[in-house]
Amino acid sequence: MMEKQEKIRQGKPIRMEDIPSIALYMDQVIQLFEQNYHSYKRNEDEKILTKTMINNYAKGKLLPPIKNKRYSKEHILTMSLIYQLKGILSIQDIKTTLESLNEEVQKEGVNIEDVYDMYVDMINENEEQFNENVDWMEKSIAQNYNEKIPQPNNEMKEVLMINSLVHMSNLYRRLAEAKIDSLSREEDRK
Repeated sequence: MMEKQEKIRQGKPIRMEDIPSIALYMDQVIQLFEQNYHSYKRNEDEKILTKTMINNYAKGKLLPPIKNKRYSKEHILTMSLIYQLKGILSIQDIKTTLESLNEEVQKEGVNIEDVYDMYVDMINENEEQFNENVDWMEKSIAQNYNEKIPQPNNEMKEVLMINSLVHMSNLYRRLAEAKIDSLSREEDRK
């Protein structure tokens, strides 16, 4: 499992220093995302970011207003957050999640680069915790499986591991959705 974990860890969010200080055109943004998130692809046909996605994010007001068809560092950082969120959350949930951040950035009450830096730090901590959890799950499955089923079957151990990982993912997703619902209620009270 370690090589699978290592492949998963190869994907990192776009680093600040990878983002040019000048605004980019859409094709340049797509190229930047392809270069930085290529290891996230499950297969070569998968698209990381497309013109349609960017246009939908803009129309859905998930992004700050775009000026002269050019995308600033702020847009790129927001799209990077969207990319990470869209694997689990609906577009409406992403909009709710990012709404207050985008408002604060527009009012210049929050620097998105600072928020993004904290996010990258969190990712590094999450990966350490992930590796510890996966190791513990594998050991637990192996021990329980060997105690309950006398014939070793690695395929069945993998099936159990997949089910366990999906269950954990669902628990985290439901917690995220509950927090989004709480954000939504706070927005409604304003």
